[in-house]
Amino acid sequence: MKIYSYKVKKNLCGRRIKMARAEKRITQTDLAARVQTQGITLERDSISRIEIGTRFVTDYELKIFAKVLGVSMEWLTAEDEALQQ
Repeated sequence: MKIYSYKVKKNLCGRRIKMARAEKRITQTDLAARVQTQGITLERDSISRIEIGTRFVTDYELKIFAKVLGVSMEWLTAEDEALQQ
């Protein structure tokens, strides 16, 4: 399978995940733990790679990120900075 990038990133949601995490004052380690309680095995380094755009995010991971961060999947993938949570 060929790996593709979009605007040099491997995901749309990394920047928004970082924004939501920072707003809620959650560390990468804490976010990884919260995601793990939902049945997805992710470590802190995976969160870091997602946030900088060097790791793909699956649809089920996106759903869990939205749930644990209290935002919508649409907000996480939006490119329009004016879009509100």
